[in-house]
Amino acid sequence: MGRVMVTGATGYLGGRLCKALLEGGHSVVALVRRSSKVKELPAEVELVEGDVRDAESVRRACVGCDYVVHSAALVGSWLPDSSQFIKVNVEGTANVIEAVKATPSIKKLIYTSSFFALGPTDGYIADENQFHSLKTFYSPYEESKALAEKLVQEAAAQGVPIVSLYPGVIYGPGSMTKGNSLAELMIERFNGRMPGYPGVKGNKFSFCHIDDVVAAFRAAMETGKEGERYLLCGENLCFHEVFDLAATLTNTNPPKFTTPMWILELAGFLCVQWARFGAWSGISHQIPFVTTHVSIKILLAFQHVATYIAALIF
Repeated sequence: MGRVMVTGATGYLGGRLCKALLEGGHSVVALVRRSSKVKELPAEVELVEGDVRDAESVRRACVGCDYVVHSAALVGSWLPDSSQFIKVNVEGTANVIEAVKATPSIKKLIYTSSFFALGPTDGYIADENQFHSLKTFYSPYEESKALAEKLVQEAAAQGVPIVSLYPGVIYGPGSMTKGNSLAELMIERFNGRMPGYPGVKGNKFSFCHIDDVVAAFRAAMETGKEGERYLLCGENLCFHEVFDLAATLTNTNPPKFTTPMWILELAGFLCVQWARFGAWSGISHQIPFVTTHVSIKILLAFQHVATYIAALIF
């Protein structure tokens, strides 16, 4: 057992990780901002006030730790100031890497990447050998995660003990947040605010249940090999299939139309304009990001999307 510093501890994934680590006998230190909502964190979690954008606070939180789990990230499609994606996701990751290098007690850094960091597949199935081309980005978030990935791989090549994990679309019970987008989408669907299928029918995403992702993080800490990349993927589905599945489970009618890509693209453009005036929106392009069960090196029994949707609805 060891002392684990967790960034992003108040997020959907980070909060679950803290609880799982405590249950596993670890002690947990959470780097939290002054504005963070820490009430849902277990009382046993030691809080260190700071921000991944503040290098000194990251170093302070790492003192005396054996492991670091970096799960903090700015998630979304657009922001009034898109440079924040770079400051949090890229520069914040650089600060974590430097803190790990400066802390001799740390045995391993578990880095939370994203399937977006692999780049779109255009229909073929990706594995752990895929890297983003860094030529075309469909959102500021995708760009930031791809650039952060480049930093992480460079650090790993220099001997920093890093294990990189790439979750797909994380779903499960709990908060309806950007970190739990499937739950958010289902609520929108059954509240009538999303009457049509979103995106193109052939655009598939890899879905993974929060419990499986948390188990993968624990396994990565215990047995993950330094420098390795692990894809955490479950079922590869498009949102048409997810919506049809929800309709079958609830004995309701599926959507009768698909929102055309040009409308989504126009909405994405308008989101940028609105964001500049302080409005928040989550609309963006939908493109294929697919991974395969075969490429998972940390073997887990992944739960099915149908089971979750049924639990959410009923």
